This record gives sequence, C-alpha cells and structure tokens, in this order.
Amino acid sequence: MYSGIIVIDKPTDWTSFDVIAKLRGILRERKIGHCGTLDPMATGVLPVFVTRAATKLISTFEGADKEYITGLRLGVSTDTYDTTGNVLQTRDVAVTRDALDTALDAFRGDIMQKPPMYSAVKIDGQRLYKIARRGEEVEREARPVTVSAAEILDGEGADWTIRFAVSKGTYVRSLCNDVGDALGGGGAMSSLRRTRVGNFRIEDALTIEQVIALAAEDKLHECFISPESVKAL
Repeated sequence: MYSGIIVIDKPTDWTSFDVIAKLRGILRERKIGHCGTLDPMATGVLPVFVTRAATKLISTFEGADKEYITGLRLGVSTDTYDTTGNVLQTRDVAVTRDALDTALDAFRGDIMQKPPMYSAVKIDGQRLYKIARRGEEVEREARPVTVSAAEILDGEGADWTIRFAVSKGTYVRSLCNDVGDALGGGGAMSSLRRTRVGNFRIEDALTIEQVIALAAEDKLHECFISPESVKAL
C-alpha cells in the first residue's frame, strides 16, 4: 500500500484531475488529492497526496509559494489571457529586453491583481469561468498578491521566456495579459511550466510513464515522502 506524497510532472493537455484519476488506477487507492491545480496547457510540479493520512496535509501546503517558467507572447490578447483562448486583438509588437524588464518592474513585489474571467474564483456564488462561458463579464475586485521574482530568461521581439516566483492566488496568465497591456500591444501566456510548489521541485518530479514503470518494478515506494517527513518540510 502506498502512502504519503509523490511529486508528479503533469503532462500537457491533462487536467490535474486526469492525473489523479490515472494514479487511482495505478496505485489502487481511492483517497488521493493534489495541491495547486494546473490548467491543461500547463506542465510541471503537481504534489499528489495518497491515503487519508496524507490528504489531511493538503491544507498545509495550499498557501505555498510557487515558481513558473512562462512563455509570454506580446501583440496578442485573448479572452482567457493565454494562447488557447479566443483571440480578441493582434498587433505587430517587438520590444527590447530592457523595455520588457522596465515593464516588469511594475509587477514585482506586492501588487494588486484582478483575477481573469476564466478562473475558478467565485462571485455571488458563481464560478467566473461559468459566467465567462455564457459570454458575460462581471466586475472583479483586485486582490493582493506578491511577485517575488520576474526574471527574463530568454527571447526577443514578441516572444519571451520569464521565470515568475509568486504567492498563493497569483494568476500568471493575468501577469502576461497585464504586462502586455502595459507595453501597449497586449500579451498572452503561450506556455507554463511549474517548477516549484513550496519545497517540492521539478527535479524530484516523476512523469506518469516513470510512475507506471516504477510501480511495475515494485520500486515506487522509494519515491514517496512519508506524511511524518512532510510535516517537517
């Protein structure tokens, strides 16, 4: 019987719940939960808690800081703030590294951020994404979040790669949209890879294929973090 936390590298085009469903079959355990939902287009660190003793710890990590490697495409605005959404506007945009870094200054540190319409935030008891799917938009109150790092890793012209380290509740899609607006041409998130949730890092994550292989060899137990050890992280 497996018990504890296993860090999964979520594949693209899977929901976080797809991962849980797959692991229930592999591990033959129904009581499984996760911390920090990832959108289908995102990949990377998804801490998975297995058995009742472990799932009780999920709330301990819900407030953990997170780190992402993010693709930013300038010159395009979408309804979802990422490139999977409906395009609302396109412009020819090319910025320098210095111009982008200057724009990012306004988003470093403690900021106020308005959640996107396509999000699970509730307003008057309704999920925003359900309202958005009806073609409606409602006023959203900006919330305090912290961006402890916004580092340009690579890129030129309209396509850039940025490392963001953020607090709980920060929408990286909104950062991409808002940085693009600050530069005058719009922006959307083109890719997202989560590299850290608290102390859980991508270096320790297993792909689904690796989980299947290790389970078949009866070596998967070695990859679990015990609930007792987790409490000390």
